[in-house]
Amino acid sequence: MGLGIPGPDEQIDLLTMRAGVRIERIVSHGHRSATDFWYDQADDEWVLVVKGSGTIAFDDGETVTLGTGDHLLIPAHRRHRVENTEASTIWIAVFIPTQPV
Repeated sequence: MGLGIPGPDEQIDLLTMRAGVRIERIVSHGHRSATDFWYDQADDEWVLVVKGSGTIAFDDGETVTLGTGDHLLIPAHRRHRVENTEASTIWIAVFIPTQPV
């Protein structure tokens, strides 16, 4: 599971999934969400930047920049998008159901 070849999409690898909890490794090569796109997820999402940096923008105007070792919990249905990423940024994303599975 390398860093992949930069392309139009991020590389997303499912690491494990149990009892509704999903853990992914995401590799970004300067990727960003489309300007008019917002994630609106039913699960809480905890993200950790393993390497590199990226900025998450929220629809209320808040932005959070994360660097290596930084993490953030994004509550379910908090609309957000990836504003920018550094080349070869590695994220770990943990999706946690808000309702029992």
